[in-house]
Amino acid sequence: MHGIYETLLVKRHNSHVLCITLNRPEVANAFNTEMAHEIINLFEQLALAPKDIRAIVLTGSGTRAFCAGGDLKERKGMTDQAWQAQHLVYERMVRAVIGCPIPIIGAINGAAYGGGCELVAALDFIYVSETARFAQTEVTLGIIPGAGGTQTLTRAIGERRAKELILSGKVFSAKEAFDWGLANAVYPQNDLMIKALEIAEKIAANAPIAVKQAKQAIHKGLQMSLMDGLSFEIEAYNRTVPTHDRKEGIASFNEKRPPSFKGS
Repeated sequence: MHGIYETLLVKRHNSHVLCITLNRPEVANAFNTEMAHEIINLFEQLALAPKDIRAIVLTGSGTRAFCAGGDLKERKGMTDQAWQAQHLVYERMVRAVIGCPIPIIGAINGAAYGGGCELVAALDFIYVSETARFAQTEVTLGIIPGAGGTQTLTRAIGERRAKELILSGKVFSAKEAFDWGLANAVYPQNDLMIKALEIAEKIAANAPIAVKQAKQAIHKGLQMSLMDGLSFEIEAYNRTVPTHDRKEGIASFNEKRPPSFKGS
């Protein structure tokens, strides 16, 4: 999990919280094929072997940009076949992020345009700096969002607002992202990581199996009818009943002490 990456900075904040930084500041943290492969590798490892990681904070290097989307300089001169082959990697990248069972909090430190905005919408929730800006700019380049944006942004802010933003390519502010439901909170730049890490620590202090099951129940339930979603919720609930953590939670409450959850 803690291998050497060329385009990512990966470090533990504490024993249960992992910080991941997109690290190509010279190109506004735009992702290229290498970064996409590294994100796939890292998040697939986290899904298969979390090694006590219970929450993730994802941010960008510097204060100018979270992620400017796909690196168009790398794409210059690509054949149609090469473009589509590369885009398959980007699709896998977003699926690896969305499919990660560990909660992922975005600390959006600057501009998130194109694929960067799509990555934002793929996270579980986000806190943003006051100077953050967002846009789905793909139609201005002759393409459409292809890393989940037509689906994830729409689920976050609703059909009509998503159509307005995706069809126009217009830029929107941190305040608008908050008002429309994409961002959970807006903070001064200096407070952003502090607040993101605080909520990550709070999540990580809870029972890991329960947190993962709750995340899955919400995520998958939204893709079902209400009655099917309720059935899935009960399946997820029942997975928590035989756990040590469920017994520890009840015992700690009755003994008036903090719980010590083990993830088992």
